[in-house]
Amino acid sequence: MHPFQRRPIEPPPCPWAFPDPRQADPEGPAAIGADLKPATLVAAYRTGLFPMPFRRRSIGWWSPDPRGIMPLDAIRVSRSLRRSRRRFEIRFDTCFIDVMNACGDPRRPHGWITPDFISAYGDLHRRGFAHSVECFDADGELVGGLYGVRVGALFAGESMFHRATDASKVALLALVDTMVEHGLWLLDVQWSTDHLASLGAVAIPRSRYLELLAEAISGPGSQPG
Repeated sequence: MHPFQRRPIEPPPCPWAFPDPRQADPEGPAAIGADLKPATLVAAYRTGLFPMPFRRRSIGWWSPDPRGIMPLDAIRVSRSLRRSRRRFEIRFDTCFIDVMNACGDPRRPHGWITPDFISAYGDLHRRGFAHSVECFDADGELVGGLYGVRVGALFAGESMFHRATDASKVALLALVDTMVEHGLWLLDVQWSTDHLASLGAVAIPRSRYLELLAEAISGPGSQPG
């Protein structure tokens, strides 16, 4: 069974009350504090927020405006990238922590994936909410991948890495194909960087993202029951 077909294990109710993202600073955190327990993380993604470290010891909860998404029918696949796809093997959820560790390599610029985040998302992965897409070369080495959180028809991409040319892009293409296959349709990329825009990501108003999110999380696997 593919990981996207498994029903996640719902955490207990979240003890925190998140603010309405519509009222949040478009460039700063919408809230500061709370924790990284599964209940908190799942509630945050359902609200339209995601966490990042803030001033070293605190957790910031972000809802940028505009918001970056990747329309699944608009992803750009060059001829060279199509060739690259044939060089790699794609797997899902076979080495989630390895992918997070690679994404959080302290040698990478602007690193923010701390051991606390790796532990927290590992817990979320074991509950079936967080997933990794892994790219292996012909020698069986992990050379690229990404991870994120799935809630209903939403996949919230968190980070990606590559150790071989095009490996992270191939992982992204595999994610898009698998989302289409399993009925997921909202791919959140947080901010639309130049790199992501070159692959087809777009920036939309936060208000529109929250409308799409409300529809996406009402699908299968989004709520207990």
